[in-house]
Amino acid sequence: MALVLALVLIALPSLMNAQTAPAAPAPAAPAPTVKMSSDDVPKAEFFIGYQWLNPGGNIPNPNFPGTFTPFSLPSIAPGFGTNLAYNFTRNIALEGNYGGDWNKYAAINMATFGPKLTWRGDGVNFYVHTLAGLGRFSTRGIAPTNGVGAVLGGGMDLKIWPWLSWRVFEADYQLERVNLSSGVPIQYQDLLRQTFNGVRLQTGLVINIGGAPELPVSAACSVQPSEVMVGEPIHATIVTSNFNPKHTITYTWASNGGKIEGKDTGASIDTAGMSAGSFTVTATATDAKAHKNNTASCSANFTVKPLNPPQISCSASPTSVQTGGTATISCSCTSPDNVPVTVGGWTASGGSISGSGNSATLSTTGASPGNISIGATCTDSRGLTASTSSSVMVENPPPPPPPAPQATKVNECEYPNVKKPWRVDNTCKAELDDVALKLQQDPDAKLVVVGNADAKEVAKSKHKNLAGERAVDVKAYLSGGEAKQNIDASRIETRTGNAGTMTSEQWIVPAGATFPEADSTTLVDEMKVKPIPDHPKPAAPKKAAKKAQ
Repeated sequence: MALVLALVLIALPSLMNAQTAPAAPAPAAPAPTVKMSSDDVPKAEFFIGYQWLNPGGNIPNPNFPGTFTPFSLPSIAPGFGTNLAYNFTRNIALEGNYGGDWNKYAAINMATFGPKLTWRGDGVNFYVHTLAGLGRFSTRGIAPTNGVGAVLGGGMDLKIWPWLSWRVFEADYQLERVNLSSGVPIQYQDLLRQTFNGVRLQTGLVINIGGAPELPVSAACSVQPSEVMVGEPIHATIVTSNFNPKHTITYTWASNGGKIEGKDTGASIDTAGMSAGSFTVTATATDAKAHKNNTASCSANFTVKPLNPPQISCSASPTSVQTGGTATISCSCTSPDNVPVTVGGWTASGGSISGSGNSATLSTTGASPGNISIGATCTDSRGLTASTSSSVMVENPPPPPPPAPQATKVNECEYPNVKKPWRVDNTCKAELDDVALKLQQDPDAKLVVVGNADAKEVAKSKHKNLAGERAVDVKAYLSGGEAKQNIDASRIETRTGNAGTMTSEQWIVPAGATFPEADSTTLVDEMKVKPIPDHPKPAAPKKAAKKAQ
């Protein structure tokens, strides 16, 4: 057993180096690949080989029969192990395991099954498993006994060929419940029932059964971007599958358009000076160390588009202004090729223009009436340009509007009659006839009559609203006096003023005008203040009182 372990320890470093060392210096990093079928997962793995066991338990001392003193079982070199694992996935399997060891002291057999977890590398696999089952123990003088058993451990396999691997080692903890009651008196409790805590080692060959067939090598090409303008660069990439990852892959590149420079798995295409159209780039990957299934090619298409000039449109707001006014010119500038653009080069056939960004302001100060043409230019980041124009009509300003209508004071009437201070005399009537004529000439105008009174004359008179009576008497004359002017009474407004004079003022107020002294005068309540006739009718005589009976 010691010789076997020594051989394993001596051979293991060189085997690991042989599995991991590259076959030759690799000047270029290989493309991403999918592993070949030789590294694919087999459907099942069958192991057969040698097993060494240290049982880790006691039995009655066979050198002194009948004494029942504990005897520690020594390690058992003769042994045999086998197992079968079925792989459900790349990493998970269900394993059935058998191991048996025997010498002159005892024979131990263990059959278990359980899950197995495997990490698969490049030509080397590491695994762990947890197994449970049944153990059978036999020794001299005691009937064979069966008990629960378990195995916990792991190991390493090195791949020799796709169908054969070498299990360099498997190291396990082995537990077994042993019942010796058929040959040990009950008073020897420490020997009666045992739990063996053993260690076992295995090495041997693994036959890989089934698995995927050999996969053909392949390659896929891509370009980024797939559409460019003339002069813009393109990057091409190749990704290979199923090549041997331990071999160096060489790449060749070709294109039916532009200038291509390839390096390993990538290439750049210069489209300067190319004509517009569709083109194809092709790459070939070759594994020179493989004798078959060693070449794969792929291609990708790209499109070169012509350079398109930008597009611009402008509009004015407003489109018509008066001399001295301003207008805003707004432009929309875009590139069909989606490159940056700017607006500038503002011009105007009249006035002055100042622009910033996509808009400008036209000032028509000093410009003659007529049409002004405004021009603008759109320029893209490649120097291509496009121009357009818009127009603004300049008009002379309209004549100023007529002055707003104003109320005017036409005349005044005086009231010198002491006995009839309200009376409209002939002098006043002549003034009022002139007022009536103006009202007839302007049927939309109205008349405001403002009656005034002297405080002293009011104090001496029985008529305390003398100013109001003068205003309503003027209204009465114009609307129904002896001159028959017949001015509509609704056109005449009566007010009292505070001038303190024995007068009435006549104001003509045209349509749209306002009476300027409305705030300093007061409307007459014509329900209370009635006009006083110039010649009132005599009062009816009173009836004689009836004599007293």
